[in-house]
Amino acid sequence: MRKITTAAISLLGLLYAGVLLSHGLDPAELLQPLENEWLSYSGDYTGQRYSRLTQVNKDNVSDMTLAWTLRMNTNIRTQGNVVTRQGGEADGSYLPPGANLKGSFIVMDDVIYVTSPDHAWALDARDGTELWHYFWHSRGGIHIGNRGPAIWHNSLFFETPDNYLVSLNIHTGEENWHVEIAPLEQQYFSTMAPIVVGDHLLVGTGNDLDSPGFLQSFDPATGELQWKFYTTPQNPGDPGLDTWPNLDAARNGGGQVWVPGVYDPETNYYIFGTGNPTPGYTGVAREGDNLFTCTLIAVDVKTGQMAWYFQTSPHDTHDWDSAQTPILVDGVIDGEPRKLVSTAARNGYFFTLDRVTGESIVTKKYGKFSNWDLGVRKDGSPIPNPQKEAIIPGAIVSPIEGGVANWQPPAFNPDLGLFFTHENNGFNILYLTDPDPRGSMGLGGKSAAIVGFEDAAFNALDYRTGEPVWRHEWPGGSAVGIGVMTTATGLVFTGDGSGNMVAFDGANGSLLWHTRIGNPTNAPQTYMVDGRQHLLVAVRDALYAFVLY
Repeated sequence: MRKITTAAISLLGLLYAGVLLSHGLDPAELLQPLENEWLSYSGDYTGQRYSRLTQVNKDNVSDMTLAWTLRMNTNIRTQGNVVTRQGGEADGSYLPPGANLKGSFIVMDDVIYVTSPDHAWALDARDGTELWHYFWHSRGGIHIGNRGPAIWHNSLFFETPDNYLVSLNIHTGEENWHVEIAPLEQQYFSTMAPIVVGDHLLVGTGNDLDSPGFLQSFDPATGELQWKFYTTPQNPGDPGLDTWPNLDAARNGGGQVWVPGVYDPETNYYIFGTGNPTPGYTGVAREGDNLFTCTLIAVDVKTGQMAWYFQTSPHDTHDWDSAQTPILVDGVIDGEPRKLVSTAARNGYFFTLDRVTGESIVTKKYGKFSNWDLGVRKDGSPIPNPQKEAIIPGAIVSPIEGGVANWQPPAFNPDLGLFFTHENNGFNILYLTDPDPRGSMGLGGKSAAIVGFEDAAFNALDYRTGEPVWRHEWPGGSAVGIGVMTTATGLVFTGDGSGNMVAFDGANGSLLWHTRIGNPTNAPQTYMVDGRQHLLVAVRDALYAFVLY
């Protein structure tokens, strides 16, 4: 009886808000270019975060003003016509802090789907009215953030910090099913936004101890596991084992899948980046390149088999994950059309590869003071300098642990041929505190002291060379950790690290607009509702939507 009653209340809430029930999302729609809606983590499969909406342009962007704002409600009691549905494997004794919006939102059929650790909401895209709320009773885990949901037909999916994949009904917020994706007792915690490719639901998870990373594919209808791809060798004879000192080191070698990748329908490859090896800073116990950590990997979505790889940080000893969302580019190299993939890595290098073969085309340093390498190998991978690892007297290293870039997504404008990313420049002294030759667990065994920041910057890089076409410096020396979006009118939206969201002219770097709402905690997004283009962004637990007036 209760299930019927609460469903009816939720339905009334939807009708009261004037929102028509969604037709659901056919996976084939995800193959379309990004325009009126925002249907996946990056908007579409390319990772470009390039919207074809043109209502807001360089001439009128300065007229944008606030349409509505909403502080996300994490109260699990009934609020007006909205019933909070509840699930989980815990007794309810653990209550996390308030909402922390660090991911992408799905916008479909005039509804915004929002997630935060242990929470999911549906909102009216016109004014932010809450339509339904779901709360997951967690067993614990690290509640650092949630990168967003995914939708398949009439189901919404998100990961929980205690490592469950949850499926909800998009109309009511009722739970369809949930399934465990990693063991909490091994200190895994899950933040990634799932990615739907046909009838495959791709999920990753994270860990800062000494456990292996993996990408998994689940059946979106049932939650059954389809395949599991480990990012480090797990068995004798596995590819890459010769880059580890032994099988045990490889089996416990890290390489977590922290953030979503991109999908190339022509090859059926899902391309994603992996995290650092473990132990993270004491590399003496894992001599070698440590494949396939800090690596771009292409896997066949149907089988889960690796097609190619490219390592951006061989034998990483600084926690410089290569877990940045890459970007697919259909470009021209030396006068020939090429299918490419580009990434701006945390270690301060920009890479462009052939996305069919993984062949290196561009390796270019974009971090102004990055000093950890000895040059570049013939295959395009940088050569790590052992003197820049943690040592007892201390090594002066740039970039700092957070990297020149971090997880926040970059953007690419195909009209301009420019890749947009932040550049954070800093130095630290890295001390070895555990000289035991067996190394330390996880991220232990070191101490880092930041000894200076240089001005951060925002870069527009030529994907063909990695050279900046323009570069805007942010004074003050503080790091900027904000994502990026670009549009068909040549606008680029991001944040300045000093409390402002800003709009650039993507062609030349001129600042055209700003609004002081605080530092955005996700990448800006845009959508169309009732004939008006909206700009949507989050600051901690609040949403802000802007329109032209």
